[in-house]
Amino acid sequence: MIERYTLPAMGELWTNEAKLKTWLDVELAVCEAQAELGNIPETALTEIKEKANFDPQRVLEIEKEVRHDVIAFLTNVNEYVGEAGRYIHLGLTSSDVLDTGLALQLVASLNLILEELEALAQAIRYQAQQHRYTVMVGRSHGIHAEPITFGFKLAGWLAEIFRHRDRAIHLRNEIGVGKISGAVGTYANIDPRVESLACEKLGLQPDTASTQVVSRDRHAQFLQQLALLTASLERFAVEIRNLQRTDVLEVEEYFSKGQKGSSAMPHKRNPIRSERLTGLARVVRGNAMTALENVALWHERDISHSSAERVILPDSCILTHFMLHETTDLIKNLLVYPENMQRNMNIYGGVIFSQRVLLTLVEKGMSREEAYQIVQRCAHQAWNQADGDFYKLVTEDSTIKNTLSSSEIDSCFDPQHHLDNLNTIYQRLGI
Repeated sequence: MIERYTLPAMGELWTNEAKLKTWLDVELAVCEAQAELGNIPETALTEIKEKANFDPQRVLEIEKEVRHDVIAFLTNVNEYVGEAGRYIHLGLTSSDVLDTGLALQLVASLNLILEELEALAQAIRYQAQQHRYTVMVGRSHGIHAEPITFGFKLAGWLAEIFRHRDRAIHLRNEIGVGKISGAVGTYANIDPRVESLACEKLGLQPDTASTQVVSRDRHAQFLQQLALLTASLERFAVEIRNLQRTDVLEVEEYFSKGQKGSSAMPHKRNPIRSERLTGLARVVRGNAMTALENVALWHERDISHSSAERVILPDSCILTHFMLHETTDLIKNLLVYPENMQRNMNIYGGVIFSQRVLLTLVEKGMSREEAYQIVQRCAHQAWNQADGDFYKLVTEDSTIKNTLSSSEIDSCFDPQHHLDNLNTIYQRLGI
């Protein structure tokens, strides 16, 4: 159980040590750029690259005294480097390191999220293929509407995940920016070429026009996209929860041997994973709201965003990654009950075929108003009655009998008509 919930690859990206490692990567990339431009000696660069290191605990010790995380980090790095350390952080401000390092973490997180999106897409694709012809009732307003297939429902999910994949790829470019432009972003004490070279080494693009920080609209967009993605996962989860209701029971979460649903009621098989996904999506949405409030900083920068981002960015990345993993496992092992789908579809004698009866009567020359009135009367008479039988009422209605033959009536109750054009959607998705 614990192993399933442990996703160390994402969690490791957001440890204090991982953060400090990105800071060191930024400082080293800047030193390399400075050396290429002749601003620092090659011998100093060699010494820096050989000796540069940090001790997370020592950084925390220094920070307790200086009360500045980047200064504490630089002090500790210089304890390793020695004399050549004077060439580290030349012309930079703290946010050059913080924001560029953060971009590295966010891009790495998106790469892991993209991997999970692909795994989820494959799980949905497989189930959609398996249930391409598994007929079930479609519902609108929570009420029976007309026949669909379970594969068709899943095809809609797959298309949604494809959109999220495309957004994530685009988002990676939007968030993958660094800034090495110094205090207030004017390059007063750093050559703009250093930024270009350092960002290239780090796999980032220079921010178009930074202030002392990378503007937080980028980070708000990042959180908005994660909120949108997890909202889709919530949509899937809510659908599963509804279809698992006792009075529906068309699909069900896998219930493992030895699993128990209730401390009080032995019969319970609850959709706990879907409910968990629903709750976690709310957390990511809340974090996205905080990211929006981080956009409005004072003048060229303040640090009101910083404390919030230390919570919302790692939490949202880890939660989104976890939710994708959970959803993939949920769909892979989903229990599907076609016989219950068939039972529910034919409740009250197939009232869901009322439109086919209506349209067939209109095709035979009856006015739409008259046809609607007749069909609605039969449908409502069958609706919610223990022995309600729409098909029987249709076949016994004198006006309908005088207009349609028995075979024409039977054709109205054939679900195949509703499935004939679904291949168009499957072909678009490659399933």
